[in-house]
Amino acid sequence: MRRVWTTAVILGLAAAAGAAAPQRGAKPSAAVPGAAAARVKARAAMDRGLQFLRQKQEADGSWNHYPGITALVVLAFLRAGVSPQDAPVARGAAFLASLAKPNGAIYTDALGKSQELPNYNTAGAIMALNATGDPRYRPLVQKAQHFLETSQYDEGEGFSPHDWQYGGMGYGTGSGNPDLSNLQQSLEALKETGYPQHGPAFAKAIAFLQRCQNRKESNDQEWAGSDGGFVYAANGNSKADEFTKQAHSSYGSMTYAGLKSYLYCGVSKTDPRAQAAYQWIRRNYTVEENPRMRNDGLFYYYHTMSKTLAVYGDKVLTDSRGIKHYWALDLIDAIDRRQHPDGSWTNSDRRWQEDNSALVTAYVVISLSNCLKGL
Repeated sequence: MRRVWTTAVILGLAAAAGAAAPQRGAKPSAAVPGAAAARVKARAAMDRGLQFLRQKQEADGSWNHYPGITALVVLAFLRAGVSPQDAPVARGAAFLASLAKPNGAIYTDALGKSQELPNYNTAGAIMALNATGDPRYRPLVQKAQHFLETSQYDEGEGFSPHDWQYGGMGYGTGSGNPDLSNLQQSLEALKETGYPQHGPAFAKAIAFLQRCQNRKESNDQEWAGSDGGFVYAANGNSKADEFTKQAHSSYGSMTYAGLKSYLYCGVSKTDPRAQAAYQWIRRNYTVEENPRMRNDGLFYYYHTMSKTLAVYGDKVLTDSRGIKHYWALDLIDAIDRRQHPDGSWTNSDRRWQEDNSALVTAYVVISLSNCLKGL
């Protein structure tokens, strides 16, 4: 029986593309103590995870009959260094390509309107298709880039730069509710697939990013605080409020997403906005939970954290207490001890579909590939 996906699974793809596929046998950096052993541990965990995913592929080439999950799994194989010609990878990519629509979007309409989520699925699909390097998919990728660009909330949808929605992206076109999770995924998809660095989508996105950040100096919304972290949406919506019991609470996964998105949009990591986010990360550094969200979205957090720190480029993160952390070592250890005997990962907390083994195992394999860049 096909499983119907709720919009909760959407927090998924966000940070999916990214690190170049790690090379087996690559010489570890002497600057990171224990890097060689960590590489062996990460590689073994990835291989067990990939073996699990091979067993879960559907007859149509998908995972769970859903493009978002399929894109994540295809990326997991490719980021782990598996050949694009490997049968599961090739079949997964073909499934994604088969869902391309005339307007450039890539999604399935077989599961009902609520499951279409064209922006989310399109962004993930083009990251996976682009990562195969197959020239046959390039026209689909380019057409989908245009779809994402025109899906951004701007003058074309009747929004002005003064509106909180401006520059954001949501699950689909015209939903009226753009959010940082979807925006960061679309920005990453555009970045990874060769969209011009000075393209309008990046420039407009900065307005939305600033309004998602608790930084009064750059956020013109009345709700803005001053801790430098990020919330879910530019209207102040935060998923962490239920835990903190305070309005507009910054939290881990969105702060990493905001910092990464700034960097993709050409904001220097020395810029005060980026530095404010990084200082929040220093104050709240941990691999034991999603800061201010407890166990909710833990593997999405690992996924976003690992990609952001790989893009940021520093192998050592010194927290606000002055303690130095080799973040890749910390993440590899945390991930390794959470792997199940069958090679999969799942979260005991079911929120955002983190009880789904294909989804979460794909998150983790990609996270580990990002960690290998940090060694």
